[in-house]
Amino acid sequence: MPKKKYRRYSPEFKRHALKRASDDGVTDRDVCADIGISERQLRRWRDQCRLLGDQAFPGQGKQRDDEIADLKRRLAKAEQERDFLKDAAVFFAKESK
Repeated sequence: MPKKKYRRYSPEFKRHALKRASDDGVTDRDVCADIGISERQLRRWRDQCRLLGDQAFPGQGKQRDDEIADLKRRLAKAEQERDFLKDAAVFFAKESK
């Protein structure tokens, strides 16, 4: 029998789900139906957050967090370069007319 694959959720996703569940007029059932998790899973996350506070949901480790931060920096730089090249293309297109 094949092993069941479990979904892994990011710490940000878990905190966002808990924040939504704590809003006025929103039930746990509504949040769980929206994001596709069980109410039991949401309760586990809530208990873990109460017990560990800021230490809850440590993520996949420092190396992965560093890699994500590096990729975000590189993406921001590439977007800046893209925007500059767009502006330059518009400028030179106007000059050639």
